Order: sequence, then structure tokens, then C-alpha cells
Amino acid sequence: MGDFPDFLTPPQGIRGLEEGIEAVLSTSRFQLHREITALSGPTELTRPLADGETSALAMLGETLRDYHRAAVAPYWPRVQGLIDADRAVRARALLDNSVDGLLAGLRPTLRWHPPVLEADYPVHHDIHLQGRGLLLVPSVFCWRNPITLIDPGLPPVLVYPAVSQRPGWWTDATNPKERRTLANLLGHTRANTLRVIEGGCTTGELARRVGISSPAASQHATALREAGLITSMRQRNTVVHTLTPLGAALVRSNTRPRLDEQG
Repeated sequence: MGDFPDFLTPPQGIRGLEEGIEAVLSTSRFQLHREITALSGPTELTRPLADGETSALAMLGETLRDYHRAAVAPYWPRVQGLIDADRAVRARALLDNSVDGLLAGLRPTLRWHPPVLEADYPVHHDIHLQGRGLLLVPSVFCWRNPITLIDPGLPPVLVYPAVSQRPGWWTDATNPKERRTLANLLGHTRANTLRVIEGGCTTGELARRVGISSPAASQHATALREAGLITSMRQRNTVVHTLTPLGAALVRSNTRPRLDEQG
């Protein structure tokens, strides 16, 4: 891994799959040829795309739709939960220890030696910010090495492996055990636990807010995690809990959120 073709990650993609694909298919021939050549040079398979042939672009669009339908859509709630958890950990590090704490917490993929952020990269590649910001993008599809864009004129972007990523993460969302465990989510204390986690918290904070012991808070968090309602990640000597999309939907559907119910 290393550079990633810029035309495959258009900013329009944030507005939806079809708008993103339309932006990809509208890429100029000059950009297509430059970025495909920069990767490994046009091959027999990629040359029609690098030349901007209409049939090749149409095939690319259908391939992107098919890939999303098969490899992304079924697991999107799990992806969103893992990314939200990563963002919660990074936000907490930023609030607690400023930018230095945020960047220092990116180990082992990235290493912060002020003012240089080092990464394991397959080739020697320097990015000089020159006063520009750096957009950090967590990804569950990024393995080991981070990914950058090709065009040095674009705002600097660094895609890195989400801290919660682990082999087999995509199976968690469809685990039959998690569906069965949903039946255990009856009772006031566990409901309060889920509500408290909505804003993100550690196990100790959870125990204090709900008014239970730390071991009890840990047990409730385990049940909620097995049900696919929360994600838990270790950050140094603490564990940070955040809601998954399913957990957030359950909290939103509760019309009487109260933190004083005990059971």
C-alpha cells in the first residue's frame, strides 16, 4: 500500500454513493493517465481506463456499485461503529493532551517526533505541510501502512488503520450470539448504562454516572458490546465505550431517557 489514486476518492462521495461515482466517472483523461501511470504504469487491463475510454469508465462505475453492494453495504453499520469509536478515542486524546497527545496516540502505525510525523511506508515519501493542515482519516479497510494521495497540490490527507480494526471485524455484526443477547437488554440499570455511553465514556465514568460499581459497569458494558450496541476500545490504561449505529438508534427510539432509574 502507499499512494492511492485521487480520482477514486472524490470529496463528492460524502454526499452519497451515486454522487461519488459520478465524480469518479467525470475525471479528466489527463488526471486518469497521470494517476494510473504514477501507480505502476498502464497495463493491458488498466490502459483503456488510463486513456479515458467510455466503455472502461462505464465498467468502472458498475464495478464500484457491485463492490459496494457486496463488500460494503452489508457491513456498513459495523464500519460506522468502528470509525465512530476511533474518532471518540482521538477526540478524547486531543481534549486531554492537545495535538501532541492525539498524534502520540497514533502509534504504532504513526510515530510523532515533533515536528515530524513518521509512518511505515513502502517508499520514501515526504509531505511538507507548509502551513496547511493534515486531514487524518481512520479506515477499517487500511491495513498496516497508511495511504496518501498523489497530487501534492491537494489538501494533505493521511488514511490510517482504525485503532479498533482487527482480523474478522466484519463478522461481528452478523454473529447470531449478538442477536440472542439483545434479550438481555431488559432492566433499568442496563438501559441507563446505554444512555450514559451515548456521549462516550470510560468504564470508571460509566460506573460513577450510573451509580454502580466498576465491576458491575464492566459486566453491563460486556453485555451491550456482545449485543452489538456499543464498541469498546482500550486507550492506554482505560477502556472507552461508544455507541454503535444500532445502539444509537435504540437510544433515539427511547422516548423517556432517564438517568435516575436503578434496577
